[in-house]
Amino acid sequence: MTIQPRFLIRRIAILSVLLLLLLAAVMILGISTGSSGSNLASLYQLCMNWEDADPVLKAIVWRIRLPRVLLAVQAGAALSLGGLVFQAILRNPLAEPYILGISGGSAVGAILGILAGMAYFPGVGLMAFAGSIITLLIIFFISMGQTTVKKDSLLLSGVMVNAFCSSVIMFFISMTHDSRLQNILFWIMGDFSLADMQQVLVLFVFLVPCFLLIFWLSHTMNLLLMGKEMALTMGVNVKMITIALLLTTSFMVSAIVAYSGLVGFVGLVIPHLLRLLFGSDHRLLVPACILGGGTYMVLCDLLARSLPEQGEMPIGVITAFIGAPLFIFLLRKTRQ
Repeated sequence: MTIQPRFLIRRIAILSVLLLLLLAAVMILGISTGSSGSNLASLYQLCMNWEDADPVLKAIVWRIRLPRVLLAVQAGAALSLGGLVFQAILRNPLAEPYILGISGGSAVGAILGILAGMAYFPGVGLMAFAGSIITLLIIFFISMGQTTVKKDSLLLSGVMVNAFCSSVIMFFISMTHDSRLQNILFWIMGDFSLADMQQVLVLFVFLVPCFLLIFWLSHTMNLLLMGKEMALTMGVNVKMITIALLLTTSFMVSAIVAYSGLVGFVGLVIPHLLRLLFGSDHRLLVPACILGGGTYMVLCDLLARSLPEQGEMPIGVITAFIGAPLFIFLLRKTRQ
């Protein structure tokens, strides 16, 4: 049974508005929460009396909290959407940028760019993208069967490559005394604390076209889930669409990794949760992943800042606590 275009557009609009309102509420909570002791009331007073407000509080909100929350939104949107795309292309419910090693390859490339003295834009970002593409090619080479990619071997290949990338990262850490890598251990598990508005704007410019392209190809992803033969009979150029989606997703993930480090399991948790809530139509899931993933990441960042009595913990610790048990559950379920 096909969904009428008018009804589908109305569903997308209603879903997007509801998730956007939820995202806005969580962002306000994220901006108003911090170690300075400010709250929603002080944030409201700040917005109402911006000119006469405390300059310290203005600096905290504008230069520290707002960029951090926006970077968390971008990271959550890109990583959850990346997981959705990989699961559609590979027809594997366990596919996710972190588990497949794409994020790890991006991190290796980013570290090489940092050691080479490159600026974050475009040098480190391009190196991270190159690392993700090389990792993707290695995974496909290892897992390639006679005619197609085998699901189990693909997952195992990703896990092995991810472990190798982690070893390479630890090797760089142990062998270098570069002051720029002093905080690399914290960065490996995800860190939004160094976000700034210029960084956020650069990511926005590059991520929005990726989001639009994936949404444009969302119906094609529905056809890919039916199988290669079915997609071909429906007039889909499977090879070109697959390459376009893989390159776009790898670019998104590498851009996020270059700025915020490794954050795992977001692309596993959010797509599965949204499928349970809204079904399997990617025309609904793509905007839902963008908005829902951003909301989820801001909430995880709030936990990372709030749980420790002093300081904060890496965001990747929170996402791993949530995502790793889900991964084990799904792995057992797919093998039954």
